[in-house]
Amino acid sequence: MNVYHVWWIAALVLIAAEMIAPGFFLLWIGIAAAVMGVVTWLLPGLGWLGQSILFAVLAVASCMLYWRLLRRERRHDHANARLNRRGEQHIGRRYPLEVAIEGGRGKARVGDSLWLVEGPDLPVGAQVEVVSVAGTTLRVKAVE
Repeated sequence: MNVYHVWWIAALVLIAAEMIAPGFFLLWIGIAAAVMGVVTWLLPGLGWLGQSILFAVLAVASCMLYWRLLRRERRHDHANARLNRRGEQHIGRRYPLEVAIEGGRGKARVGDSLWLVEGPDLPVGAQVEVVSVAGTTLRVKAVE
């Protein structure tokens, strides 16, 4: 068995392990091992020390490639995860009441629009803090 076969077997084992326990980490190390198989096939005289160092460099480089390029797309997707739940961005923020809260319901000025709010009875102009969101209604508490 040639050295490059060992690297390709290692690549297959790592990629198979990724399928069993997904996380995109072993996949990239497996890709580095596959590249090492090609390198040792092209350079059969490369010693084990050189192979080990090159494999470490390739593994780190492939993982960094994943984190830099491919994770960027995931972060972008995560940033849009609240796209249809915009009210959640208001949790913890404070707004003035435009319509007094009477019977548990009123309206608060949020930017250039009015949002329905639920909370304790408060007069017009009172500051409220958003504690949660239910659909398009902000649940608020009085700011002391």
